Amino acid sequence: MATPNYGFEKRQKELAKKRKKEDKLKAKAERKTGSPSDDGLDEEDSGLAPAADPAAPAPDVPAP
Repeated sequence: MATPNYGFEKRQKELAKKRKKEDKLKAKAERKTGSPSDDGLDEEDSGLAPAADPAAPAPDVPAP
């Protein structure tokens, strides 16, 4: 059985923490300037499906 590599786990945790802090600072700067993010989604919303184009007709609604 292999022994746990605690150094690797610690480094991954530090990198995740650093990435989260940078994302927070980026979001804060965008809020301050009032400009939306490039792709229209916040980093926290990245797990959600992208928003539909409001100009495009909804696929579930039949045309009258």
